[in-house]
Amino acid sequence: MLNKYKSLSVLQSIDKGVLFMLLSALISAMNGAVAKVLSESMDPIEVVFYRNFLGVLIILYTLKKIPVSFDTSKLHLLLLRGLFGALAMLLFFYTIAYIPLGEAVILNKTSPFFVTILAYYLMKETLNTNTIFALIIGFVGLILIIKPFGIEISFEHILGVLGGFFAAAAYATIKKIKNIYDARIIMLSFMGIGMIIPLLIFLFTPYVEFQIHTDPFIWLLIVFMAIISTASQWFLTRAYSLSPASIIGVVSYTNIPFAVGFGVMLGDSFPDMYTFWGIALIVLGGILVSRKSSSKK
Repeated sequence: MLNKYKSLSVLQSIDKGVLFMLLSALISAMNGAVAKVLSESMDPIEVVFYRNFLGVLIILYTLKKIPVSFDTSKLHLLLLRGLFGALAMLLFFYTIAYIPLGEAVILNKTSPFFVTILAYYLMKETLNTNTIFALIIGFVGLILIIKPFGIEISFEHILGVLGGFFAAAAYATIKKIKNIYDARIIMLSFMGIGMIIPLLIFLFTPYVEFQIHTDPFIWLLIVFMAIISTASQWFLTRAYSLSPASIIGVVSYTNIPFAVGFGVMLGDSFPDMYTFWGIALIVLGGILVSRKSSSKK
């Protein structure tokens, strides 16, 4: 009887984590759509700054209402999570401004492959034949999406893949600190750094010029984006905290059809056959990598 209750408890925990991930996937795709609309009126780095600025205010308000203790023992990991997450967001917002939303999302979804590669080099985990096969499948999928069949390779697509790498590094740190820091503290780390980096780019480089926007609709979209993206990150952090990463990683791919749908609604061209095959191969490779991670546990 005790085992029965334990199994039921585990199932309920997994279901809750999956539900949180589904909500995060839908809201994340919607957030990308809003960011794409905003990128028509402002620089993508500006979008990142305002999104994180308002997100920080929201998190600080919730911390004032419901304070939590702060442990400094893993502060370096918290800061690393913030740095990796902020870089991933910057690259993601930049790519969705210049390539179709669905393609930007799937390139960001290469993170499971990078998690596996990082685990091999940093944690000395072994790569079996099935894992190597999954990595090859994912790489072929990338080739089909980027389509470097001509002389010039898309710079934006390469940045999208780099964003997937930083997202992988950020997710890896969540598992290390999830039992030490409240989800809001983890979110605050990357939102704060995600606000500082655009400011540094503005102050010390000629690439970004912040403007004063007077259109109320733009500010309405910025506020809406800040709210839903903060909610998406909270659901994401809770999902990875409640359920095995292998399960959540697979469920997270549901934001691909959401993103493709939002992108088409905003005027993106419908994905061609190469892109569809690339998406299918990356999802398949990601699932195979997730199964490998699950079997190890």
